[in-house]
Amino acid sequence: MPKYQGEEEARKAQKGQFVVYVGEELKRFTLPLSYLKNPIFQQLLKKSAEEYGYSDSRGIVLLCDESTFESFINSKMRI
Repeated sequence: MPKYQGEEEARKAQKGQFVVYVGEELKRFTLPLSYLKNPIFQQLLKKSAEEYGYSDSRGIVLLCDESTFESFINSKMRI
């Protein structure tokens, strides 16, 4: 299960995890690296890269609203 972290918590992900930012509020999600293998998640990354590029100083920003992303990871990404 992904861990949700607030701004006051550490900025670096632990080993085996990565961070994405989602929604207008740029909510921070720390996810396991295994999510990167999921084809649906890869499509989301591709669409976000087309919109924001890879040079965004905020990190990986996903083109998705927060509630949709939470539903997605809770239903589709169970490992």
